[in-house]
Amino acid sequence: MTPLAIAALGAAGVFMFFMVLSRVMASSGNVEARVQEFAGRQPEVASANGRTDRERLTARTDKALGGMAYAQRVARNLAQADLKLTITEFLLIKAFSVVGGWLVGQFMTREQTGVVPLVFGVIFAVIGWFAPDWYVKYRQGKRIRMFNGQLADTIVLMSNSLRSGFSFPQTMDLIGKEVAPPMSTEFRRAVREIGLGMGVEAALLNLYKRVPSEDLDLMITAVTIQFEVGGNLATILDTIGHTIRERIRIKGEIQTLTAMGRASGWIITLLPFALGAFIMLINPTYMKAMFDWPWVCMPICATMLIALGGWLIMKIVTIEV
Repeated sequence: MTPLAIAALGAAGVFMFFMVLSRVMASSGNVEARVQEFAGRQPEVASANGRTDRERLTARTDKALGGMAYAQRVARNLAQADLKLTITEFLLIKAFSVVGGWLVGQFMTREQTGVVPLVFGVIFAVIGWFAPDWYVKYRQGKRIRMFNGQLADTIVLMSNSLRSGFSFPQTMDLIGKEVAPPMSTEFRRAVREIGLGMGVEAALLNLYKRVPSEDLDLMITAVTIQFEVGGNLATILDTIGHTIRERIRIKGEIQTLTAMGRASGWIITLLPFALGAFIMLINPTYMKAMFDWPWVCMPICATMLIALGGWLIMKIVTIEV
């Protein structure tokens, strides 16, 4: 059986598995529908985007996976990236990404024979498995940077609000209404948690779990200590705001000074792979000789050296503040 046929069968198997799972779970009503029924409202009809069917599909699977350390880590990463996906949906995306990576590897080596298509299929399948994780990590970093960019002004607003006579929960509610996302989104969620009976310290700790920012950790630590020992919280927040603004300024200067080094690192690292993939797509026969033994050792060693060089460049231009 050819590798392309194996990939097609794998994709069909994944699709059929989730179709059967959807049929099995379709008969079990969800909690929201039962609550609406007892409240005297009409049960929710499945919307055009299939939201209700999606909940039925993923409810039991998420419950079964909820106790696993990997599932808990995935759920935390999705929350930090602000992606409205369940664990089951994320794993489904990874499964199709693996199949898609395998197909890409087979297409790129369509003129090759022997073990080369299998090796390329495995390599691209592994890349497909990690690609969703890389995207989630990118979203996490982008969201944290946006949050840090708003934090200094938010702390000034909190300080002024406390001086005007607002309590700390009222100040958090004000931030949720007046500040742009993602700051407002996270503070509104913290305010809802406080309204449901959670303490302010616990709500702030949950906020830090969703946005693991060092600057936010500094603010939460100061607020928690002030709750325990007392003091002028507005003055403390002014000092923290000044510290955060200085840190942001220094980070911006470092990013500017190291921009050329980071760009050079990415270009030098990715250019050989992009050029090789382009040549393989337009003229696979030309690249075929490189993957015959013993010449195949050359691209393997070159890949290892290029990856090592790119890693060293990024370590050099990465400066912690």
